[in-house]
Amino acid sequence: MEQLIVEGGQTLAGELRPAGNKNAALPMLTAALLTGEPVILQNVPEIDDVRVMLRLLTQLGVEVEQGDHEVRLWARDPRPAALDLDLCRRVRTSLLLAGPLLARTGQATVGLPGGDGIGRRRNDTHLLALRALGAEMTIGNNQYDFRAERLRGAEIFLDEASVTATEQAMLAAVTADGTTIIRNAASEPHVQDLAHLLNTLGGQVSGIGSNTLTVVGVAQLHGGTYRVQSDHMEVGSFIGLAAITGSELLIRDAMPEHLHMTRLVFERLGVRIEIEGNDVRVPGGQELRIQADAHGAILKVDDGPWPAFPSDLMSIALVVATQAEGTVLIFEKMFESRLFFVDKLIGMGAQIVLCDPHRAVVVGRSRLHGGLLTSPDIRAGMALLTAALCARGTSTIQNVDQIDRGYERIEERLAAVGAKIRRKSG
Repeated sequence: MEQLIVEGGQTLAGELRPAGNKNAALPMLTAALLTGEPVILQNVPEIDDVRVMLRLLTQLGVEVEQGDHEVRLWARDPRPAALDLDLCRRVRTSLLLAGPLLARTGQATVGLPGGDGIGRRRNDTHLLALRALGAEMTIGNNQYDFRAERLRGAEIFLDEASVTATEQAMLAAVTADGTTIIRNAASEPHVQDLAHLLNTLGGQVSGIGSNTLTVVGVAQLHGGTYRVQSDHMEVGSFIGLAAITGSELLIRDAMPEHLHMTRLVFERLGVRIEIEGNDVRVPGGQELRIQADAHGAILKVDDGPWPAFPSDLMSIALVVATQAEGTVLIFEKMFESRLFFVDKLIGMGAQIVLCDPHRAVVVGRSRLHGGLLTSPDIRAGMALLTAALCARGTSTIQNVDQIDRGYERIEERLAAVGAKIRRKSG
């Protein structure tokens, strides 16, 4: 198993550019199943989750060619093969193969999806959407079997504003007979990006960016080329990294229009952020101080569906809070295991009280020291790496594969701005 060896306490300087949004790229890869013509995706992150999804698509008969952050997919004659169950368990978005396969072939067998261990992640909303569109299904212990002679448009009210279930409904409905209206739809930037891709391929999706999507089914999609947008989660991670290491970093192609709540939360944690066109600059040497609420009330940082603060940045926000003077309540509403990495931070010297699975009180500023670290999920992995770069001494991050699932060549990119970090086979 590979490790990252991190020497903390370094001030960084330079420019970073976020990779393509992984949460947009993964469902976009499955969309290639909807057309018999080539689909070219640009700015695709070179991460483990993408590699797993490409292996699954290959099992379905999709021709895959890879270049420099570019993938060409050609599903000339996809076959609804039984997918490798172990591969399905490695990525949450493996379930998104169901909708396109049903639309194209009338059947799909998909193993239970995996992904981060951040708590229970329901699949029921996916099943609700596919049933509404006319799919029949058998639920097994290890897989789902779907069948549909023909998908038909429907009015769907999702029982939660699930990102992947919204994407599932769009993917299945785009070539269905008739019109589909998806209410209580998720509206995150990556959901919007998938809708724009489908329209580029000849789909008719409207209401993009709202909680009601209208999908007018078309007879077929055609091929096309589309560029995946920048990952606002990486941008948020880099902002947090710059702030707690006292570094000045310029983040290129940061898409500030996706950062309104991210900026607001980080500013309440004392972080000053400057917008320069499509770039973001974090000035160096900042003394972080938490901004209490009115009348001196303790600040609360919580997450929620878009446009609220994203759950995927809660781990980073918590680490930033350890380096800001003051007290803050971190309230992770969405996933009951997201905060279970804080014991590692406490071991590094952070003053944190984990009140329950959803709430942690952070008292800063703590002097962190290096340690032996493991991560339960992608975002906690990046948060621990950020803490290690801020800490005094050397840290070893053992299961670096968690970070590799979502962050491309992270040690090379951070070393380029002055981080002392190296990969070691252990």
